[in-house]
Amino acid sequence: MHFALLLAVIRKFSIAIVNRKMKVIPIPALSDNYMYLLIDEKTSNAAIVDPVNLKGVSLQFKAEYSTLTFRDHAGATKELSDEYRGLFIYGGDDRIAGITNKVRDGDIFKIGELDVKCLYTPCHTTGSICYYVTDANGDKVVFTGDTLFIGGCGRFFEGNATDMDSALNEKLGSLPNDTKVYCGHEYTVDNLKFAHSVEPKNDEIMKKLAWAEKRRKAGNYTVPSTIEEEKRFNPFMRVRVSDELRNVTKSADPVTIMEKIRSMKNNFHA
Repeated sequence: MHFALLLAVIRKFSIAIVNRKMKVIPIPALSDNYMYLLIDEKTSNAAIVDPVNLKGVSLQFKAEYSTLTFRDHAGATKELSDEYRGLFIYGGDDRIAGITNKVRDGDIFKIGELDVKCLYTPCHTTGSICYYVTDANGDKVVFTGDTLFIGGCGRFFEGNATDMDSALNEKLGSLPNDTKVYCGHEYTVDNLKFAHSVEPKNDEIMKKLAWAEKRRKAGNYTVPSTIEEEKRFNPFMRVRVSDELRNVTKSADPVTIMEKIRSMKNNFHA
């Protein structure tokens, strides 16, 4: 359940492109994880995000970027550092196996011509960092690992409700609404069932749930969503605006609401 976001820069990734821009390819891993291939189509540089299992991924790595140390997102970190001598491993936590470059909030680096900004979002873990990526065409994505899920958020393993409220509703919530959200797990259906239980009058939740159930039944991904969508149906990004959440938690304080609905989610069975 722990979150490490890894970016390994790859050189000379061959791909035929007409409109050169940022491309994100989801790669399912383990039972419900997502790894992602992030490609700058203009320069053919690329990165792998959350390389937990590298079977079937044959690429030449030059550097790696990580937010934490935990195995269901960073299981391939040691494998990568052993196989690719001189690999740069970036992350927000000294516990990351093989880390060579520790990043901080606001740090910016490039993958080809893509700009990657580090967003420090401690709570699920104390070193959690989300990566916000933009290209010259105006496309925007954020890799959120176990901080923000579609319709949900991560458990507060090393933080508290204040931390998560800040991470979701200040740090991530301030990103442009059309930013695409790529999270670390396929939890969407269960998350939205819980969301409906605490905001039963929110039609946006039922619309997204019906869509997600159809997608999963057909064997398709539910990623990405957008920041704008999350503000409409994700209860953890609605603690400051939802009257239903105030009623169900008997509180008007967003941090108290966050704490109570996270506790409710921990014990929720669809």
